[in-house]
Amino acid sequence: MKIYTKTGDDGRTGILGSGRLFKDDLRIEAYGTVDELNAALGVARALGLDEAADSLVGRLQNDLFLLGSALADPNPTGPYHSIIKADHTTALEQLIDALETEVAPLTQFILPGGAATAAQIHLARTICRRAERRVIALARHPGEDVPSALIIYLNRLSDLLFVLARVVNRRAGIDEIVWRGA
Repeated sequence: MKIYTKTGDDGRTGILGSGRLFKDDLRIEAYGTVDELNAALGVARALGLDEAADSLVGRLQNDLFLLGSALADPNPTGPYHSIIKADHTTALEQLIDALETEVAPLTQFILPGGAATAAQIHLARTICRRAERRVIALARHPGEDVPSALIIYLNRLSDLLFVLARVVNRRAGIDEIVWRGA
């Protein structure tokens, strides 16, 4: 099978079902940003996370693939449309609670950085926030059906990525960079 099909040469791409949308459509922008987030997490893994963090990020990447599939399935009764459930977000919350026990409570703002892996996770967090904004824009667009579970998941995921970046720095023995203010 060839990687190029030439079917997108007219500026459109296929979505689940039989539809085709322009590549700058809100739906394509939303799941494309989720794909970018997934790739950013892949870079964090390639940089060398510890075994526990690597396993966690691998699970997140799989969830993001599901979330992207949900966004690529505009049919409310489609097989992937509602594949992300409240349980996915609950699992993120449990991970946040567990990881927060490894770091001191925040008393001031910190800057993204530290270990290369932590910095990459901070970058992924910002991409996650952009993905969330793109999914919200899609959900607000007339005629679009976007399960609220997708927005909630992305909101919680960005929180998890923030905590994970802090944990990765702590495990690496690197101090957080405190924002000094104006």
